[in-house]
Amino acid sequence: MHALIYTTLKILDLYWWVVVLAVIASWLVNYGVINRFNRFAMMVVDFLFRLTEPALRPIRRVIPSIGGIDISPLILLLIIYFLQVLIADDLAPLLLFPRY
Repeated sequence: MHALIYTTLKILDLYWWVVVLAVIASWLVNYGVINRFNRFAMMVVDFLFRLTEPALRPIRRVIPSIGGIDISPLILLLIIYFLQVLIADDLAPLLLFPRY
């Protein structure tokens, strides 16, 4: 059970970093730091977009962009943090040390 809990927490942690990298990559593309015609760079940006878009799309449907600023990645990061705390502090003690 330890392995499952820690693996889940690590996957959530890695996905948190993927979201952060996707946000940074979108900024770099939008401000012209990354050339849109660089195949490798756009392949990495597209990969990050494909990883994050399925989680961001439902949030964008509920919360539209505010003044042209998309806050859906921030909401997703808060959800990931909430899940990490829920698993680590609430579920893990119950699963690892059950009270009979």
